[in-house]
Amino acid sequence: MRKGVLEYCILCILAKREAYASAIIEELKAANMIVVEGTLYPLLIRQKNQGLLNYRWEESTQGPPRKYYCLTDKGRAQLSEMDNAWKDMVDAISALRQ
Repeated sequence: MRKGVLEYCILCILAKREAYASAIIEELKAANMIVVEGTLYPLLIRQKNQGLLNYRWEESTQGPPRKYYCLTDKGRAQLSEMDNAWKDMVDAISALRQ
């Protein structure tokens, strides 16, 4: 379940703006979603291979070039589906909690 939620969170972050891996990790940590690079990179690669993400390289003034990830049209469609699934799950759990 956590992996699926992390994949959803990555799409949510990248829907707002493109970002490099370290920035994605920082945003996840700020939301109390603790994740390490060893967990994030395989998810990014899988989402890239599924056509949900794309990336571009940008030179950095603070070290090596950075790989900036962004959503593809397919990624935006997947995020929309996941938004609907999340809402349905929250509604179902709320009904059970009453």
